[in-house]
Amino acid sequence: MRTSRRAVDVFVLLCCLSGSLAAFALSTDKDQPIEVEADEAELDDMNDVSIYRGNVIVRQGSIHMTGDVMTVYSKGGDELDYIIIEGNPATYKQLPDNSSVYDQAKAIRMEYHETKNLVILIRDAWVKQDTSTLVGERIEYNTELSRVKAWSRPDGKESAKAPATEKKSRVKLILKKKKESGS
Repeated sequence: MRTSRRAVDVFVLLCCLSGSLAAFALSTDKDQPIEVEADEAELDDMNDVSIYRGNVIVRQGSIHMTGDVMTVYSKGGDELDYIIIEGNPATYKQLPDNSSVYDQAKAIRMEYHETKNLVILIRDAWVKQDTSTLVGERIEYNTELSRVKAWSRPDGKESAKAPATEKKSRVKLILKKKKESGS
C-alpha cells in the first residue's frame, strides 16, 4: 500500500508543478481528483522510483500533461525528489483563472525539481502564456522566485564558437498586443 500512497502524493506534487508554470493557474485544479493513464507502470519501492510508459496522460481539473515516459524519483517514503516527463514532445496545458485561453508548454524533456523549486524544459522548449511565447532549447522556471531563464543550447551553457556549418539557434520571445475591445 505504501507504493500506491506515494504515487498519489507524487502526482499531487506533479500537478503543483503544472500550476507553477502559470502565474495565475485555475485555483480549483488542486482540489480536483488526479487521473493518470499509461500503457504500463512500474513501481519500485526499494529504489523509490516509479516509471509510467506509453501514451502517459495526467489530468487534474484543467491541467493536462502528456508524454511517452514519466519517471518519478523519491527521497524515501513520501518525499518527492524530482520528476521527468519525456515525449516527442511532452506537453502541458492549464487554464488560468479568469481566462478562456490555456497556458501551454512543450519540450522533448520536462523536469521538475521540487526541492530546488525548478521546472526545466529541455530541447525544442516552447512556453505560451496568453499572447506571449518563449522558444529556446532550454527554459528554466524558478517557481519560488517566478524567474525564467532561456538558452539557445539544451545544456544551458554558452557555446564557444559554433562551427561555420552549424546554424546558430537563438532564444525567441514573441509579445503580441492584446486587441482592444469595444473599438
